[in-house]
Amino acid sequence: MKSLFYLILLAFFMSCSSNSIDNKNCKFLLDIGVNVAVNLNLPEYSQLQFTGNSVYIPNAGNGGVIVAFTGADYLAWDAADPNHPQSECSVLVNSGLNATCGCDDKNTYSLVTGAPLNNGSLQCSLRNYRVTTSGNTLLISN
Repeated sequence: MKSLFYLILLAFFMSCSSNSIDNKNCKFLLDIGVNVAVNLNLPEYSQLQFTGNSVYIPNAGNGGVIVAFTGADYLAWDAADPNHPQSECSVLVNSGLNATCGCDDKNTYSLVTGAPLNNGSLQCSLRNYRVTTSGNTLLISN
């Protein structure tokens, strides 16, 4: 009975190990509070009424926020490349449902899944934010 208790205790402690990837590249984004309201009636967000479009919102998150409309859902992502230190080139430029950083390696990400598209060795995906719809307003937060 005692050995069963120790076996269960050992299994418990082994399951409590950290599940984070020990990759320094995934630590480039700061944990910044995001709370943005997007009024879909405003002209600057009119593109979000059509499937496959995205809009960049500056001054939120690490490098701004990119909101994408898939036709079924609105998704919001931090516009900073998670695989680069913060710099001018690490801010993503959105184009439809993809976004590309301006650095020399041109990392490209899906705005549907947040996963890297052109480089399988990248271990960090885009940081996702919660999107809540209230009438014609999107509330983006973390």
